[in-house]
Amino acid sequence: MDGLLSLVIPVYNEVASLEPLLGELDAAVAGLGLPVEVVFVDDGSTDGSFAEMERLAATRDDVRIVKLRRNFGKSAALAFGFAAVRGDVVVTLDGDRQDDPGEIGKLIAGLDEGYDLVSGWKQGRQDPASKTLPSRFFNWTVRRTTGIPLHDFNCGFKAYRREVADAVVVYGELHRYIPVVAAQQGFRVTEVRVGHRRRTAGQSKFGWQRFARGYLDLLTVLFLGRYHNRPQHLFGGLGTLLFLAGFLISVYLTVDKLAFGHALSDRPLLLLGVLFMIVGVQLVSLGLLSELIVNSRARSGPDPAWVERFVEPGEARVDAAAPSEHAPT
Repeated sequence: MDGLLSLVIPVYNEVASLEPLLGELDAAVAGLGLPVEVVFVDDGSTDGSFAEMERLAATRDDVRIVKLRRNFGKSAALAFGFAAVRGDVVVTLDGDRQDDPGEIGKLIAGLDEGYDLVSGWKQGRQDPASKTLPSRFFNWTVRRTTGIPLHDFNCGFKAYRREVADAVVVYGELHRYIPVVAAQQGFRVTEVRVGHRRRTAGQSKFGWQRFARGYLDLLTVLFLGRYHNRPQHLFGGLGTLLFLAGFLISVYLTVDKLAFGHALSDRPLLLLGVLFMIVGVQLVSLGLLSELIVNSRARSGPDPAWVERFVEPGEARVDAAAPSEHAPT
């Protein structure tokens, strides 16, 4: 694989990991023979991570920083990272050092075999059972519902051809479904086994609420992948079934009224028929149409108002050398 290699690293409160991570990245890419840029995305850190990034960038010409105004989540951080990269190959990894930079060559080798996206499959996970067990069930569910035979959809350690990074739309918390979205768009997706390391600093951002939201996002991905270009196939199908159910109930009540003289005013079934024809269609359509609107807006790119600052190579060095406005003269 030729061309510039872009390393995108979302960071949220990982100040103690940044310097050793950068050192490991240098050692890992030294043997690849590729020019490299590192793009840190500070997702609203409050522990001094941005200041540490600036300090590290001040001594280098290959580090760029995107600082977001607050914590918008990993999907937003990746979207801004993808928008900022300049390389032909993009590798994403987390800033907590649990991903081993020494495995980057494996991911890139997968691209050399003709794949467009190569996802890591963490081996020997160094996480507690409260995290690994829900993750296994989640991955099994996604694998069965999407038909994509990956074992670790949520692994942040991935390699992309640039056209994939440009094409996938990542918003909300859809980062865990990037392989699904890419496959739905016709890109070739595979996975390789990668090592996983124990966290040595900082705190895990995993929580049960993220696990629950992941399944709601799965419904979104399945809908957008299957019905984005033909939503009427879904809406029309559901609408027809509900309308027919309500219509049949109405016919039954009409016949019952005409043939047997039973009053309709005290028949709960009448309300059920009306609800089937109206409320059900409205609720389902409202939720899915809202997802279409959000997806369409996301395709215009991440909101630039979320970015507080870009730090280009050399800029941090200039800032560090500039005298403070409060300095004595």
